[in-house]
Amino acid sequence: MYMRLVFVVSVVSLLLVGKTPLHASAIDSTLFTTYTLGGKTNINWTVCGSLPGTSGCYGAGTLGPFGRIGAMIEGNPTQNLKAGTVTRYIYVLDVGYGSGANEVALYVYKKVDVISGGDESVSTSLFKTVTLPLTGGTKTIASMGANAKFLYIGTNQDQLAVQVQKSNFAITQFSEVSGPRSEEHT
Repeated sequence: MYMRLVFVVSVVSLLLVGKTPLHASAIDSTLFTTYTLGGKTNINWTVCGSLPGTSGCYGAGTLGPFGRIGAMIEGNPTQNLKAGTVTRYIYVLDVGYGSGANEVALYVYKKVDVISGGDESVSTSLFKTVTLPLTGGTKTIASMGANAKFLYIGTNQDQLAVQVQKSNFAITQFSEVSGPRSEEHT
């Protein structure tokens, strides 16, 4: 009986250890990106921190122009240790999109950090633009949340919210969202 108990505890311990990540910290763990609004139409970014033997700021740029920024989320990192890269997607919601500035679009940018020893270079590029079935405009207040697979987006102008799948940008519209909607803020 005792041997069986020891065996079960050993197997359970191995299963638990097998699910625990045993990797070193991310190669960009000593770097950070600061995002600041350039009015309501641009987002300025700067990457700073420290690397072996160096510290300071390593790159900067601008995302946009947009009609009017409603929300932004930086996605989770994916790292390639062989190449020394960390890739993230940046999701920017434009609530002043289109010729009448009353549509909503999701801009997806790809940010790639290349880290080699004490050097770092960073680049951003527009990856995808997705028009959403939501109402934009000057009175639109947007909300955006995310998990590993989806973005969830809504506005104070719509009864329906949308779910956007990150892998292929498929859009699913939800039925009425419960709870009160935000009213106009001045």
